[in-house]
Amino acid sequence: MNIEDIQGYVRKNEFILSAHAHEERQNEDIKTEDIRQAILDGRIIEDYPDDRRGPSCLILGHSRGRSLHIVCGRATNGLPLIITVYIPREPKWLSPEIRRERHSR
Repeated sequence: MNIEDIQGYVRKNEFILSAHAHEERQNEDIKTEDIRQAILDGRIIEDYPDDRRGPSCLILGHSRGRSLHIVCGRATNGLPLIITVYIPREPKWLSPEIRRERHSR
């Protein structure tokens, strides 16, 4: 996946929110327009080409002064599928761009 293709669809308001993304969006007070703006402003910071649900990526973008993470895949009809959206924060994220290291036990 590349950000330019995703942004092209988003500019035309052609993307799908999963039920999970919709729920997370509401829990975090993130509007659909925030998702749109964050993608148009964003960049891919992690790529998941071998994800079991299909290739996807993590986009970091900003809207209303907040950093947003958007996990984006592709729906069966080819449109971008927003899998989840959230505000990156501790303990999982040290900063919007730096994931806390996972330690095995």
